[in-house]
Amino acid sequence: MRLLPHPATEDIQLTEVLRALSDPIRLEIVARLAAYGEMTCTVAGDSLGVHKSTASHHYRTLREAGVVVTKQEGRLKYMSLRRDDLETRFPGLLDSVLLATPVGGHV
Repeated sequence: MRLLPHPATEDIQLTEVLRALSDPIRLEIVARLAAYGEMTCTVAGDSLGVHKSTASHHYRTLREAGVVVTKQEGRLKYMSLRRDDLETRFPGLLDSVLLATPVGGHV
């Protein structure tokens, strides 16, 4: 299993996290990860109503902003929230965003 490139905890920038969370599709992905835990990119992207290439763009944006960590195992990629890292950098931010985000439908 290998980790895809992502920023170190101390390099996560608030502006990048907020930019990543400002898109309704990405916010939906984050809400799903928060509700269900680690999942494959395929499962996380189910019923988002976007093409695979668009979903991949959203996954990369979330990873590069430091919101998620992505691990590749064979052909599958697994995503999970970097909850502890985000809490360390910006206490309460993720929980506040998630409280305002309904799960199961586009935001």
